[in-house]
Amino acid sequence: RNHCQFQAAAGKRASKASQCNVSLKKQRSRSILSSFFCCFRDYNVDAPPGSSPGVLPPLVEENGGLQKGDQRQIIPIPSPPAKYLLPEVTVLDYGKKCVVIDLDETLVHSSFKPISNADFIVPVEIDGTIHQVYVLKRPHVDEFLQRMGQLFECVLFTASLAKYADPVADLLDRWGVFRARLFRESCVFHRGNYVKDLSRLGRELSKVIIVDNSPASYIFHPENAVPVQSWFDDMTDTELLDLIPFFEGLSQEDDVYSMLHRLCSR
Repeated sequence: RNHCQFQAAAGKRASKASQCNVSLKKQRSRSILSSFFCCFRDYNVDAPPGSSPGVLPPLVEENGGLQKGDQRQIIPIPSPPAKYLLPEVTVLDYGKKCVVIDLDETLVHSSFKPISNADFIVPVEIDGTIHQVYVLKRPHVDEFLQRMGQLFECVLFTASLAKYADPVADLLDRWGVFRARLFRESCVFHRGNYVKDLSRLGRELSKVIIVDNSPASYIFHPENAVPVQSWFDDMTDTELLDLIPFFEGLSQEDDVYSMLHRLCSR
């Protein structure tokens, strides 16, 4: 009986190894342009309307977007580093909570495919070749950022590369809302995903909020998250506008957890 169990276990391991090899081959075949922005998560993500076979995969933001039925699971996190990602709080932001804001599919949608109504066109060099990145702003993003800058210490945190995300942030944030910008190298690579470890920021966690369309990005701290739906091109979207009153209330709370729990319960 033990021998049979051993053979069955060995068969499962061999099958799993074969699946991993197939998965690795698929990952290697993905376009370098698509992987430039962020990593792909291991499960399927709905493509935006209008996508079709034979074109570049959608530039899914950082591990994929929020899906119905996603579970808020707390994962053990690594020990925080001796040196934190953020500098000391400035006098201007003293006493404010820290809001970590995602970029792709939360504030903007970017594509290498030409977009007729793009708000920005950003040239990006990849392997010696200049590529044009077409960027659409999510509706009401200007109002959202301006109000957030008044209420919070705001930090841009994206798993995209700095040579793409930094010039996009320059064009997007005309008011200097973002006190700091964190990119892929500031993420923790965990189980195939780029995770934004909030314990590495150097801020009290009970006063930190992350706004992100990807649950995998905040898997270490789901209790600190304000989930938003992934945005691609729906110009009637009002999610950022609808969130402003919520954040106005949250800015007055001593501890963010109870209010965030009520939000996610809804």
